[in-house]
Amino acid sequence: MIPFSNTWPYDVIGNDVYVQSCPFCGTDNVLLPMKPTELISVREGKKKLLIFPCCHNKVTVLDSDLDYLLTDQRLR
Repeated sequence: MIPFSNTWPYDVIGNDVYVQSCPFCGTDNVLLPMKPTELISVREGKKKLLIFPCCHNKVTVLDSDLDYLLTDQRLR
């Protein structure tokens, strides 16, 4: 079973991936250094190191669906 506490919602707008707020520092509307094509490769099994540009905290993205990123650590 996937732990919901390790997920974070995201949005794709155009060719950019955003989160409504950073899970670490709370900054609103954070543009992630990720492209929608990378989301597809994550869905296919490739892991992605994601560094939030606002506070430089790191998570490893293990999987994704159309709404959430699944990471290796607790975000909620």
